[in-house]
Order: sequence, then structure tokens, then C-alpha cells
Amino acid sequence: MDDNNRKGKISDNPPPRALVVRDRVDYPRKDHREEYAAEVAPIRPAEDRKEAQESGTKGKTAGYAGIALGILALFMWSIVLGPIAAILGFYSLANGKRTLGGWAIGLGLVATISYFVFIPFVR
Repeated sequence: MDDNNRKGKISDNPPPRALVVRDRVDYPRKDHREEYAAEVAPIRPAEDRKEAQESGTKGKTAGYAGIALGILALFMWSIVLGPIAAILGFYSLANGKRTLGGWAIGLGLVATISYFVFIPFVR
């Protein structure tokens, strides 16, 4: 090869073509209701759905019980009912009920901390 070809002065490559930008007509399709990739979605057996529903009711029940115990703990037996409410709230949070679990944990912790704050005024 000679020096002119190495430096890029003489080239066998054709000049670059201009890009043509076109509007896409396939996205978004407002008149079609298509579900893409439905053929690759995993099939969930009925047992899995039943277990998911049952674990949802467990979390919901534990969450409501934790909230009830947390409210009770604000008025009586704070040192006993507060941690139980927080534990039930954590169980509910672990089973997917974030709001119920968070409220139960919060009420339980507030009740337990309030016990330690107010106990010097009682004795």
C-alpha cells in the first residue's frame, strides 16, 4: 500500500448516504389493543394463585391485629402490647401489606417509647 491510501486520501469506500428520518407509524397504536409478549408469559398454576391469596389474607389479618393492639397499647399495657403490635406489623409487612404493616409497627413503637417517656412521671 502506498502512503496516500493509508492516510485516507484515496479510499475505496463509497461516501456515506444521508439518513432519512421517518415518523413511526407502529407506535403508539391508539386504535389497537394488543398485548405484546403474551406468548412468553409464564403460566401460573392454580395452587400458586391460591397460596398468594392465602398469604395476602394472613398479612391483612396480622396488620389489622397489629393496628388494634397498637391503639390499645397507647392506653394500657404499653410495654406488652406495643412490641407485639410491632412484631405483627413486621409480619404483615413481610407478607406484602406495606401500609398495614407500617402503621402497626409505628403504633407499636410509639406506644413502647411513650411508656419509657412517661414512666418517670408516674413513679
